[in-house]
Amino acid sequence: MTISIRRSVLVLTAVSAMVAGPVMTGLALADNKHVAEAVEHAKEAAAHGKQGHADALVKHAEGALHHAEAAGVKNPHLDEGIKHLKEAVEHGKAGHADVATQHAEGAVTHLSEVK
Repeated sequence: MTISIRRSVLVLTAVSAMVAGPVMTGLALADNKHVAEAVEHAKEAAAHGKQGHADALVKHAEGALHHAEAAGVKNPHLDEGIKHLKEAVEHGKAGHADVATQHAEGAVTHLSEVK
Protein backbone atom coordinates (compact mmCIF):
# COMPACT_ATOMS: atom_id res chain seq x y z
CA MET A 1 0.00 0.00 0.00
CA THR A 2 2.79 2.42 0.89
CA ILE A 3 4.59 1.70 -2.38
CA SER A 4 1.39 2.46 -4.32
CA ILE A 5 1.01 5.83 -2.59
CA ARG A 6 4.65 6.72 -3.17
CA ARG A 7 4.36 5.76 -6.81
CA SER A 8 1.22 7.91 -7.16
CA VAL A 9 2.97 10.89 -5.59
CA LEU A 10 5.96 10.40 -7.87
CA VAL A 11 3.74 10.21 -10.97
CA LEU A 12 1.78 13.28 -9.88
CA THR A 13 5.01 15.23 -9.30
CA ALA A 14 6.39 14.21 -12.68
CA VAL A 15 3.20 15.21 -14.50
CA SER A 16 3.12 18.55 -12.67
CA ALA A 17 6.70 19.27 -13.69
CA MET A 18 5.95 18.37 -17.30
CA VAL A 19 3.01 20.77 -17.36
CA ALA A 20 4.53 23.63 -15.35
CA GLY A 21 7.83 23.72 -17.28
CA PRO A 22 6.40 24.66 -20.68
CA VAL A 23 3.90 27.05 -19.14
CA MET A 24 6.62 28.96 -17.29
CA THR A 25 8.91 28.89 -20.33
CA GLY A 26 6.05 30.20 -22.46
CA LEU A 27 5.62 33.15 -20.13
CA ALA A 28 9.31 33.95 -20.37
CA LEU A 29 9.19 33.72 -24.16
CA ALA A 30 6.20 36.06 -24.24
CA ASP A 31 8.26 38.67 -22.39
CA ASN A 32 11.20 38.14 -24.71
CA LYS A 33 8.90 38.56 -27.72
CA HIS A 34 8.06 42.05 -26.52
CA VAL A 35 11.72 42.86 -26.07
CA ALA A 36 12.53 41.49 -29.53
CA GLU A 37 9.72 43.58 -31.06
CA ALA A 38 10.97 46.64 -29.19
CA VAL A 39 14.47 46.13 -30.60
CA GLU A 40 13.13 45.78 -34.15
CA HIS A 41 11.00 48.93 -33.89
CA ALA A 42 13.89 50.86 -32.34
CA LYS A 43 16.14 49.78 -35.23
CA GLU A 44 13.50 50.97 -37.70
CA ALA A 45 13.22 54.25 -35.82
CA ALA A 46 16.99 54.77 -36.03
CA ALA A 47 17.03 53.92 -39.73
CA HIS A 48 14.28 56.42 -40.50
CA GLY A 49 15.97 59.02 -38.35
CA LYS A 50 19.19 58.66 -40.32
CA GLN A 51 17.17 59.47 -43.43
CA GLY A 52 15.77 62.56 -41.71
CA HIS A 53 12.23 61.17 -41.41
CA ALA A 54 11.30 62.35 -37.93
CA ASP A 55 7.64 61.40 -38.31
CA ALA A 56 8.44 57.76 -39.18
CA LEU A 57 11.01 57.69 -36.39
CA VAL A 58 8.33 58.74 -33.90
CA LYS A 59 5.94 56.05 -35.16
CA HIS A 60 8.51 53.27 -34.70
CA ALA A 61 9.88 54.67 -31.43
CA GLU A 62 6.34 54.69 -30.01
CA GLY A 63 5.88 51.09 -31.16
CA ALA A 64 9.15 50.14 -29.52
CA LEU A 65 8.13 51.94 -26.35
CA HIS A 66 4.81 50.09 -26.27
CA HIS A 67 6.54 46.71 -26.54
CA ALA A 68 9.31 47.61 -24.08
CA GLU A 69 6.80 48.68 -21.45
CA ALA A 70 4.75 45.51 -22.04
CA ALA A 71 7.78 43.25 -21.57
CA GLY A 72 7.32 43.13 -17.82
CA VAL A 73 10.98 42.33 -17.18
CA LYS A 74 12.96 43.90 -14.33
CA ASN A 75 16.20 44.86 -16.01
CA PRO A 76 18.27 48.06 -15.87
CA HIS A 77 18.92 47.87 -19.62
CA LEU A 78 15.18 47.78 -20.27
CA ASP A 79 14.73 50.84 -18.07
CA GLU A 80 17.47 52.71 -19.95
CA GLY A 81 16.03 51.62 -23.29
CA ILE A 82 12.63 53.01 -22.28
CA LYS A 83 14.23 56.33 -21.28
CA HIS A 84 15.96 56.58 -24.65
CA LEU A 85 12.74 55.74 -26.49
CA LYS A 86 10.84 58.46 -24.63
CA GLU A 87 13.56 60.95 -25.56
CA ALA A 88 13.49 59.76 -29.17
CA VAL A 89 9.74 60.34 -29.33
CA GLU A 90 10.02 63.77 -27.73
CA HIS A 91 12.82 64.95 -30.03
CA GLY A 92 11.23 63.34 -33.08
CA LYS A 93 7.97 65.19 -32.46
CA ALA A 94 9.98 68.40 -32.22
CA GLY A 95 11.50 67.62 -35.63
CA HIS A 96 14.99 66.97 -34.27
CA ALA A 97 15.66 63.82 -36.27
CA ASP A 98 19.40 63.83 -35.51
CA VAL A 99 19.01 63.87 -31.72
CA ALA A 100 16.06 61.49 -31.86
CA THR A 101 18.18 59.09 -33.93
CA GLN A 102 20.90 59.09 -31.28
CA HIS A 103 18.32 58.18 -28.65
CA ALA A 104 16.82 55.46 -30.85
CA GLU A 105 20.30 53.99 -31.31
CA GLY A 106 20.86 54.16 -27.55
CA ALA A 107 17.59 52.30 -27.07
CA VAL A 108 18.72 49.59 -29.50
CA THR A 109 21.97 49.19 -27.59
CA HIS A 110 20.27 48.82 -24.22
CA LEU A 111 17.29 46.75 -25.35
CA SER A 112 19.64 44.32 -27.09
CA GLU A 113 21.22 43.62 -23.69
CA VAL A 114 17.94 42.60 -22.03
CA LYS A 115 17.95 38.89 -21.21
